[in-house]
Amino acid sequence: MIKFELDERLAADTLPIADLPLSRVLLMNDARYPWVVLVPRQISISEVFELSAHDQQQLWYEATQLGEAMKTALKGDKINIASLGNVVSQLHVHVVLRRHSDATWPAPVWGNGSPEPYDLDGQAQLRDQLLALIDGLDI
Repeated sequence: MIKFELDERLAADTLPIADLPLSRVLLMNDARYPWVVLVPRQISISEVFELSAHDQQQLWYEATQLGEAMKTALKGDKINIASLGNVVSQLHVHVVLRRHSDATWPAPVWGNGSPEPYDLDGQAQLRDQLLALIDGLDI
């Protein structure tokens, strides 16, 4: 049996948070934004249309439920949800909380400035907040 493996680049750029029914939730290691990445735990999938119809719905449900919870609890102005995959082909969905006061507003987060890695306290605090949000979701 082939086991799900996270792309090396995603593993290097993120910190693990939890598993949802379909996706692994990762925290992007960039303290400028509360930013999570959802990666469906399936083998050799690079496009949303390669998922079953049920799993496509589940992925969108997970992304929108987590995005709504993040926007409310972390007091954001906008949630950006995107699946790009130009650098990392493994299917993954970004859920980024944006604030009018953030480092690159209103421009995209990609390609603007350099990531600012979390210090251990900031990482632990946001991880705990995200775990509490995930525990409260009806997914």
